Amino acid sequence: MTNRYESGVITGKGIAWGGSQVRTEATGYGTVFFVNEILASRGDSFEGKRVAVSGSGNVAIYAIEKVQQLGGSVVACSDSSGYVFDDKGIDLALLKEIKEVRRGRIQDYVSARGSVAQFVEGKSLWTTPCDIAVPCATQNELNGIDAKALVENGCRIVAEGANMPCTPDAVRIFMEAGISFAPGKAANAGGVATSGLEMQQNASRDSWTFSHTEERLSEIMKGIHERCLVTAEEYGSPGNYVAGANIAGFTQVANAMLALGVI
Repeated sequence: MTNRYESGVITGKGIAWGGSQVRTEATGYGTVFFVNEILASRGDSFEGKRVAVSGSGNVAIYAIEKVQQLGGSVVACSDSSGYVFDDKGIDLALLKEIKEVRRGRIQDYVSARGSVAQFVEGKSLWTTPCDIAVPCATQNELNGIDAKALVENGCRIVAEGANMPCTPDAVRIFMEAGISFAPGKAANAGGVATSGLEMQQNASRDSWTFSHTEERLSEIMKGIHERCLVTAEEYGSPGNYVAGANIAGFTQVANAMLALGVI
């Protein structure tokens, strides 16, 4: 039997048969690691920052977890029924209990949390004043009207934690307002990156700890951020993460095709 039939070509496996730790947390953690690099490039950090995260599934929950670990305060999250606002910061243990154990709705959070939290039914959470917005729910969830509300309320960073959650109109508004906008093809790479790490472990017949795998993920996201910035600068668009991600992605594929003689 040759290597092409081995489990190393399948990712997302259970830990017991070659899977990688941090797989569940990867996309949420990765997006927040990318934002952390944006902040670090300005000599800043998550400390004292108010963050709004849409969604309450795996990506959103673990984005919230990492923001809190890095010193930020997530004040709003959502599901398809509406959103909750908690000025004291989302109680992550309670959110996990409701969503991962009870499989409940986001409004159950308010019932359990009490008067410090509010539930807003059927509306977007992007009117919530925040320093950083992390859309982690679904495609096209953040439109031009939402983008204007974020700009008016002083948001300075938007990072996509889902597949194209911001509409083209929203992206244009962010760019015109000077907001640092991290597109999903860069900020949302944590899941794919961890699949690659899982394949590395399988190829070497190794098993990594949670902390080691998380450290590797952090390094990968730092490298993606740096490449976006360097590429944007090189092509005359300093600070433009959209241009940096697009050009870096295109040139990497083009160079590989040339090297392999495809074109």
